[in-house]
Amino acid sequence: MGRESSSSDSSSSERDYCNMDTQVILNVYDLTPINSYSIWFGFGIFHSGIQVYGMEYGFGAHDFPISGVFEVEPKSCPGFTYRCSIPLGHVTKSPSEFREFIETVASEYHGDTYHLISKNCNHFTDDISQRLTGRGIPGWVNRLAKLGALCSCLLPESLQVTTVKQLPEYHNCDEDGTDSESSSNAQVPLESFDDTEQDKHLLSPPASSEVAFIKEVAR
Repeated sequence: MGRESSSSDSSSSERDYCNMDTQVILNVYDLTPINSYSIWFGFGIFHSGIQVYGMEYGFGAHDFPISGVFEVEPKSCPGFTYRCSIPLGHVTKSPSEFREFIETVASEYHGDTYHLISKNCNHFTDDISQRLTGRGIPGWVNRLAKLGALCSCLLPESLQVTTVKQLPEYHNCDEDGTDSESSSNAQVPLESFDDTEQDKHLLSPPASSEVAFIKEVAR
């Protein structure tokens, strides 16, 4: 009986591992109503986040050389209009392994390195998808950035905005899975960053209590 129970538990665990909870999903958002028309020509202006284990992870801009990776509830990134979700595959990491992974990746995506053409939110989700599933995101999601790299005049002036002036609030993941909020960079004065130094085209979700930046771990 014990062996049968153990075998049954193992089979059940394997089945659970392939359920929706382990899916890697790309959530795509519209940044402008123009997308309703431009999508027919194969491009648009989109934000995307990668959903894993019930949370969505994105990359946004701020003025500081620290993590620009943030997490929100799936399909609810503030400031953007949800369009669709695209299954990309399954994650093989456990929740704790994935958390360690995303915190490590956060050190590669600092808020002050965000660039609308060369390192935007869609570059981030494509990179994460490649690492987790071995496949990238659909080309149409980030096609405008590729076109913009050839001709920056394709980008509307409304998207050529500067970084937001805010200190990221970090939510640390405790052993029991609960979040504890902190701001480890509160001592950094906002006045120490000069607007003239920000010669970049940046885009970021608005300051919101719904957005929690991932605190990077030392590599």
